[in-house]
Amino acid sequence: MDWQSVHELYPVNEESIWLNNCGTVPAGRHVVERVCDYLDGYSKKGIFTDRGRFLDVRDRIKSILAGLLNCSPEELALIHHTAEGMNMVSHGIDFFRGDEVVLLENEYPSNVYPWKHLERKGVKLVVAPMEDDPDAFLKGLAERVSEKTKAVSVSAVHWCTGIPLPLNRIGKFCEDRGIEFVVDGAQGVGMRPIDVREANISFMAFSAWKWLMGPLGLGVFYVAKEKLETLKPEIVGTGSVVRDEEYLPYKTELKPTADRFTISTPNFADWIYFLASLEFLDRIGFDACIGRIYELTDLLNDGLRQIGCRVYSDRAPGVRTGITVFETPNVPASKVLEVLKNNNVVAAERLGRVRLAPHIYLLPEQLEKAVRIVGLEFGLAYGGERK
Repeated sequence: MDWQSVHELYPVNEESIWLNNCGTVPAGRHVVERVCDYLDGYSKKGIFTDRGRFLDVRDRIKSILAGLLNCSPEELALIHHTAEGMNMVSHGIDFFRGDEVVLLENEYPSNVYPWKHLERKGVKLVVAPMEDDPDAFLKGLAERVSEKTKAVSVSAVHWCTGIPLPLNRIGKFCEDRGIEFVVDGAQGVGMRPIDVREANISFMAFSAWKWLMGPLGLGVFYVAKEKLETLKPEIVGTGSVVRDEEYLPYKTELKPTADRFTISTPNFADWIYFLASLEFLDRIGFDACIGRIYELTDLLNDGLRQIGCRVYSDRAPGVRTGITVFETPNVPASKVLEVLKNNNVVAAERLGRVRLAPHIYLLPEQLEKAVRIVGLEFGLAYGGERK
């Protein structure tokens, strides 16, 4: 793959070294051109423009994602964000007093707040400890699951540590006990292989604007086909029912697919944006993209180790991730972030550590520069010795 040509498609490279791609990803020129072309067509013909037809765009997005996740397009719905999907699950499953839901320690709020309302019904929220390796996590999870556990809801990748969770093993664990397995895929989809069938995932929600390089305010909701009728839509709209293009007479029959959860008119320009990004990634190949992300992350990790930083993923040898989390000896993460920001390197702080996440449009020399900035500013030399 000519990664230099990918690099040149992203104007952000002219302004900064963007290393917060597990947060948001700036748009590439190919995306801007596609959206502008659609808006130009819309300005001339409105909804009758042929530069982006509703059903064609929706179906193409779902087809690409279905191939990535090993599911049917009918099991996918386009929504707004992870929190919306998690609320659909927490409100749509019949929970009763005494039931339990297991969540993840230091989980992202989108997979916590949607479950809090259940406590008013007498449902107990149990927290499984964040661990450094898959075996330790499964042990901690097993210790917190009981005969009252109705659902386990965890992230595919922990947003603070970058450590992927063992989804296939968790899914088997839940399947053996008749527990619904719910996944926040925001940090995982597009950065690690996820097979929803193999992992026995009942429901998964994820945002478009991280590893999939899509727009803010667009998400995806996966509902396993055998679970569709068990999930009651608490909110319905024009888009929830069959023959939704016929406004009258009113309908009572819901769509027979996950599309019932795309409640009403979406921001269609976001769909155009997302499709442009997905087709770009699909042309390269998702496996090639994931491999490139890992390659860049390995370069970051190696460089940081050489200047004496502690890399969090070293606690889980053999586990691949596209997120680098590190600590600089005797230097607060906030100070490191300040220095990086002053040098136009975009990063984030999580749990008192610095988090970096490269994507395919970055080049190795940009990562080397970011490491060099840390080393020079804080007097670190290779091997961790002071200059």
